[in-house]
Amino acid sequence: MDALGWLIFLVALLVSVMLHESGHFVTAKRFGMKCTRYFVGFGPTIWSTWRGETEYGIKALPLGGFVKIEGMTSMDEVDPEDEPRSFRRAPGWQRLIVLAAGSFMHFLIAAVLIFGLALGIGIENDNTTQVGTVSTCVPASEQALNNGAPCTGAKSPAVAAGLQVGDQVTALDGAPVSSFTQLTSEVVKKAGQPVTLTVERNGHPVTLHTTLANVPGHGGYLGIAASDAFQRQSVFSSLKYVGTGFSEVITGSASALAHLPAAIPQLFAADRSSTAAGNVSSVVGAARETGQAVASDAGWQAKVSFVLLLIASLNIFVGVFNLLPLLPMDGGHIAVVIWERIKAWIARRRGLPDPGLVDYRKLVPLSFSIFLVLVAFGTLLILADIVNPVNIG
Repeated sequence: MDALGWLIFLVALLVSVMLHESGHFVTAKRFGMKCTRYFVGFGPTIWSTWRGETEYGIKALPLGGFVKIEGMTSMDEVDPEDEPRSFRRAPGWQRLIVLAAGSFMHFLIAAVLIFGLALGIGIENDNTTQVGTVSTCVPASEQALNNGAPCTGAKSPAVAAGLQVGDQVTALDGAPVSSFTQLTSEVVKKAGQPVTLTVERNGHPVTLHTTLANVPGHGGYLGIAASDAFQRQSVFSSLKYVGTGFSEVITGSASALAHLPAAIPQLFAADRSSTAAGNVSSVVGAARETGQAVASDAGWQAKVSFVLLLIASLNIFVGVFNLLPLLPMDGGHIAVVIWERIKAWIARRRGLPDPGLVDYRKLVPLSFSIFLVLVAFGTLLILADIVNPVNIG
């Protein structure tokens, strides 16, 4: 099941990348630009076929894909007969649409996944205190708790109290609780203290007693998790949930990027989970989390919800990151086109001829430097996720 989760994530990632390329491809074709290649993967060609002027095919390494549009930059060599249909000769607004279409596809994927989840499966309802799982023992540390590591310590307070799956916790030390979040926050404050739990079992109130454990770095620990309670949403509420999802991911991504300088030194720290480095992860970390989610004992709704939201979040992040005005990303090319049009407007105002395309040869050192930084950081993050993983779920 863990391997199945990895496969699901990797296939979803490949589909997302190809839909990104499809955004560029379809809009370029729509504007009459010449597209000569549309390939899945990289490396040696396994199979290809020609349809009109475009070669479609599959490469040996399924690590992404690419579309070849003639004349993307001023450096590209284009046959004279194809020059009128090259990307660089298209109006600025058409080039902007083609460049932005990749990120648009990521946003569309995320919106469809979040909307479908809310409408078809439902949103997890936190307003429940029904016990879904009972842990048998106490984790050794907060990191072990967050990573779901197996524990061999003392019997959990939940087991000692006699809590059972399906019990509805109604009060803690006589104080009513109405949500699992409220219950958890109260438990964390009472590390090492004896407590009284009031639960509803099979329609009857039951009083249970136990002493909460103390997990270093976390606080009080009872050893239960809430049951899955999903409520399907209306079309309007599902659309609202899409907006909420986008807002949360974009805000979280911005925060993670802002704290990136502080996160890098902590990638290999023993307490990575509790530092800024705990908020960043590579595709390896995301794939591992998907595998663990699929292999977990959670209900099918929780598994599907986790996987869909993870894939949606990844697409939103990639879509936004790709629009940053940095070469060689699409946002960098968009910035170049906008700068070209600004210079053309200034020239017209001054009665001068259009200065034409930006000389990309001058931008190669900058583009290559940014590319090296991205590759270096990506490699470092993957290595950290292999040797010092963090739970992102």
